Amino acid sequence: MTTTRPLAAGSERAARLDATDLARVAVMAAVVAVLGLPGSISVMGGVPITAQTLGVMLAGAVLGPVLGALALTVLLALVAVGLPLLSGGTGGLGVFLGPSGGYLVGWILGAAVVGLVVHLGGRRPTAWRTALAMLAGGIAVIYTVGIPVQSLVTRLPLAETALTSLVFLPGDLVKAAIATGIVMTLVRGYPRAFRRAGGWRSSRPSGGTTAAR
Repeated sequence: MTTTRPLAAGSERAARLDATDLARVAVMAAVVAVLGLPGSISVMGGVPITAQTLGVMLAGAVLGPVLGALALTVLLALVAVGLPLLSGGTGGLGVFLGPSGGYLVGWILGAAVVGLVVHLGGRRPTAWRTALAMLAGGIAVIYTVGIPVQSLVTRLPLAETALTSLVFLPGDLVKAAIATGIVMTLVRGYPRAFRRAGGWRSSRPSGGTTAAR
């Protein structure tokens, strides 16, 4: 007899997106756009601090790596054709050529990494793993992509650009903490948000098998 093993959120539907998947992708893209409505604060180098990276973290954690990355891809595609969906109502191809261009592209990879870590092995998300995912995908990955591009555009040395980017860190750490809290609240109170029909694998082996929760 064979058993079906639940996969990480989003990965099991990588090859077959249904209407619900598409709706969730659209909703999450809209959430990230709405988080940009309050506007932004520009700091050294001209890169704005926004709440939209909070949405990037949530996209990966709730939708999983595939759908989370797809949600950000959809959002940025709409931005590229001119829709003013970024913080402060900006849009168009020009934003990808500015100092924040690398950070925007990093959103896609960041959401994917968050999803991979949060749902590692198809297990139920834990607070420590979710927090690690936010730090790795929601901050480190985005910085890794964004800082070199910012350095290239502003023509500042890479080391200097990285140093000035540290002004973003406190705010990003706060967003990571908020995202972790939201995800764990959903895990406890509304697990259907993750759309896991097969449940999660148990992190504790029992008799050589794993149980879905």
